[in-house]
Amino acid sequence: MNRSSLNLSPFACSIGLFFALLVLIPSSEAYDPLDPTGNITIKWDIMQWTADGYVGVVTMYNYQKYRHIQSPGWTLGWTWSKKEVIWSMVGGQATEQGDCSKFKGNIPHCCKRDPSIVDLLPGTPYNMQIANCCKGGVLSSWLQDPANAVASFQVSVGQSGTTNKTVKAPKNVTLKTPGPGYTCGAAKKVPSSIFISQDGRRITQSLLTWNITCTYSQFLAQRTPTCCVSMSSFYNDTIVNCPTCSCGCQNNITKPGSCVEAKSPYLQQSINGPGKNSYTPLVQCTSHMCPIRVHWHVKLNYKEYWRVKVAVTNFNYRMNYSQWNLVIQHPNFNNLTTIFSFNYASLVPYGSINDTAMLWGVKYYNDLLMAAGPDGNVQSEILFRKDPDTFTFSKGWAYPRKIYFNGDNCVMPPPDQYPMLPNSSRRLAHQVINTIFVACMSLASMLIL
Repeated sequence: MNRSSLNLSPFACSIGLFFALLVLIPSSEAYDPLDPTGNITIKWDIMQWTADGYVGVVTMYNYQKYRHIQSPGWTLGWTWSKKEVIWSMVGGQATEQGDCSKFKGNIPHCCKRDPSIVDLLPGTPYNMQIANCCKGGVLSSWLQDPANAVASFQVSVGQSGTTNKTVKAPKNVTLKTPGPGYTCGAAKKVPSSIFISQDGRRITQSLLTWNITCTYSQFLAQRTPTCCVSMSSFYNDTIVNCPTCSCGCQNNITKPGSCVEAKSPYLQQSINGPGKNSYTPLVQCTSHMCPIRVHWHVKLNYKEYWRVKVAVTNFNYRMNYSQWNLVIQHPNFNNLTTIFSFNYASLVPYGSINDTAMLWGVKYYNDLLMAAGPDGNVQSEILFRKDPDTFTFSKGWAYPRKIYFNGDNCVMPPPDQYPMLPNSSRRLAHQVINTIFVACMSLASMLIL
């Protein structure tokens, strides 16, 4: 072959680089700069050996600060390394039994080579429960509700081997919530888990422990965003809406049935129509087509403080958002005074820079964001103390740098569209005109008298 034929043109190099970047995008999206160590860790503990296998406890720990799993909950899957079967389960169940026809008498709970496990529902009989089970697959975030950020089930495995040398870890672990988004690594053998008795006087340990780490990627979860941000202020009449097509440009013309008008006579029929039992969004027809909109309104200005109103509106007719949360980046969170009807926690992802806040609803008051409609919104006000060295209303400083809803990055308006302060020369001219007008009126009233 002629050596010169191996030389690549600049155009070919550019195309190659472009596709290489496309391949790299999903993995880079899995890194969250606001929660760099956040993950879901699955701990697989073998507690005792049986005649043909073992009894194990599988526990999921959600170490993500603000990303949770809401209804309909998690589904955990894997592929067996050998010809294992599940004899029985406590605190969870396989969605399919599979082909167990070769067994006589005692029939396994699941014979599938690639079982899918779901959590049991609240109200499950006590003899079918284990600690941290039976929440319908809902898993809270670590910062929002650490007591409910753990889920467990017990599994009795057969045909697996009965020693540490013959037993094999599960492969190809998947975590759906209910859709994609999480990527799980291979099971790794780690030091045995330690268990302390309730009275604290005895310590036991598992016979063998594997750890599996799962990380989240918004790119894998959905190719289009799920929320957007709009803005307004007291000093400018302009309302900056969410950017057009923030969450896609589907509409009833290009894709019939993808959205529904708020005043449509067929609204209820659409909500209860095909797909009503699925979690496919049915959103209100808007210019942005997002299920969620976050509105930031600069409300009031005081001598030493300034006040903001934050409102979250749900445009999805088929989804109630339980345990919702917001993550907001703004430099004035280092001088926060009061948040009136949301819970608050500070996130400090960059060492000493305190510019990131996590907000979520107050339990039994506004922790449930209802589906689109009259009740489909939650709101609160935030009072900041001014820092004379940094505070300003000019150049869009009063607006957030980033906003996340339920861990997903929301689409922001372009900075050049932020509500700006009125032109200072015009404001001065208005003040002069008003002063002259008042003086003239006063002089006129004196002449009349």
